[in-house]
Amino acid sequence: MQPISKSNKLLNVCYDIRGPVLEKAKQMEEEGHRIIKLNIGNPQPFGFNAPDEIIQDVIHNLPDASGYCDSKGLFAARKAVMHYTQQKRVTGVTIDDIYIGNGVSELIVMSMQALLNNGDEVLVPAPDYPLWTAAVSLAGGTARHYICDEGAGWLPDINDIRNKITPNTRAIVVINPNNPTGAVYPDEVLKEILELARQHQLIVYADEIYDKVLFDGLTHTSIASLAEDVLCITFGGLSKNYRACGYRAGWMVVSGEKKHARDYIEGLNMLASMRLCANVPAQYAIQTALGGYQSIDDLVAPTGRLCRQRDLAWKLLTDIPGVTCVKPQGALYLFPKLDPKLYPIADDQQFILELLLEEKVLLVQGSGFNWPTPDHFRVVFLPNTDDLQEAIGRIAHFLEHYRKRHAV
Repeated sequence: MQPISKSNKLLNVCYDIRGPVLEKAKQMEEEGHRIIKLNIGNPQPFGFNAPDEIIQDVIHNLPDASGYCDSKGLFAARKAVMHYTQQKRVTGVTIDDIYIGNGVSELIVMSMQALLNNGDEVLVPAPDYPLWTAAVSLAGGTARHYICDEGAGWLPDINDIRNKITPNTRAIVVINPNNPTGAVYPDEVLKEILELARQHQLIVYADEIYDKVLFDGLTHTSIASLAEDVLCITFGGLSKNYRACGYRAGWMVVSGEKKHARDYIEGLNMLASMRLCANVPAQYAIQTALGGYQSIDDLVAPTGRLCRQRDLAWKLLTDIPGVTCVKPQGALYLFPKLDPKLYPIADDQQFILELLLEEKVLLVQGSGFNWPTPDHFRVVFLPNTDDLQEAIGRIAHFLEHYRKRHAV
């Protein structure tokens, strides 16, 4: 029998958040081991449940959710998103500019498929949420990674962005608040990015899925609110702000200068129609979520569970010799750095695998987020404080032995 190979379009596609180390962790669980998982930002397993009013509205509307809806989504859901964009000071958005999707992930892939031809380039941050790089590659494009500067609080390096723009560049991706670093971008940086987009006629893709998961009194500015003359595609959803990952309810908003993008928008409409519609039951949660009590504010307040867990995880990690970490301002993650003199790492995936095997803690290596050097890893701070202390204690134990074996 001839072997059946995967498509060549997948050669440059990877998603190590659910990659081979996770498969090993699953095997270990089947063998009876307890694995502490700090690899995926999935709130529900850690006791962060969707608000009851959202659950009840979905249940109440289930009898009306059996059929297909409009390919762009339910009117009430899109209307709620439109009102939310107005709250975020994004102007000129109509119902027709809003697409509901099976989570933001589906919409990211759709937006790239509608845009890119072979050889086109998209500027993507490093580190990034790896789905962006994968979606660009799958659509036939090339992701060119611009550096976010750890020394500047993980803010995008504007000069690096400028230097990586070529005649083939079609767009720039902005992840704010950022996954995996937790950085929240000030208006000045967003305006500089918009000016580059303006000068080079680039589309701005704004991944703002964590726009309510903010700490230390920070506020979030939607980049689309700062320019009416630049085409912006903004993504949001219920997964993180409302702890409803499994609902797969996200949205994509087209704003700014749209006249020159009619053909691209036609492509988005075509792809939205091809998948018929997003799942209908979860769409009934959107209006309730956006218009109801924002319980996320309690969780990120100084005395809230998420804020307390962030502070604890950050302190425990930075107390380990040779570990530094920019304190995250938003999202659900820390992205600590290992001093290469104390921790000389050639293959960070192998490093994370050794940690799993020895300490039963599951993380994701920095290269899984397209970070170019093997000296970072991502930690999810969703577990309760007892589990965080145990997990980071195990990480510290592993690193202590690693230093003794490998330090330069």
